[in-house]
Amino acid sequence: MRNLLDQTDLRILDQLQQDGRRPYAAIARDLGLAEATVRHRVERLVRRGLVQIVAAADPLQLGLQLAEMGIRVRGRIDETVEALRRVPEIDYIAICTGSFDLLIEVVFVDHEHLLRLLSEHVRSAPGVDQVEVFTILRVAKDSYRYSSFALAPARGLGPRGY
Repeated sequence: MRNLLDQTDLRILDQLQQDGRRPYAAIARDLGLAEATVRHRVERLVRRGLVQIVAAADPLQLGLQLAEMGIRVRGRIDETVEALRRVPEIDYIAICTGSFDLLIEVVFVDHEHLLRLLSEHVRSAPGVDQVEVFTILRVAKDSYRYSSFALAPARGLGPRGY
């Protein structure tokens, strides 16, 4: 996946991750590029699904609640994922290693809503064997600065940025 972005794309992305509303002209000026180059590259990244430019609201500040769920799956994991993808309250699904096969994040209004999500959607999804729920009390860090890590080798740093 890393080969899909060159250093110019990563530098543009790094600027947008600092401020997603930053004008293309300002990015172009800071990076020594033409504004049209920045615009075309951003449009290409969005079109290819490599980048989304959205307003990221804090659900907790909106009065909503969050939970992470660790799920163990028996059988075909892709069937489980497909069923969970259709649930609007689930905003994140990751296939992973470790104690769980899937990690998901759900947004809910209250505990009654969470119980409904668990019984009607999560536990009843095909292949779900076990679910462990972790209610989020407060988010201590939420960062989308992935391009900084991708740029680290170009800056003469190791893969971890040092």
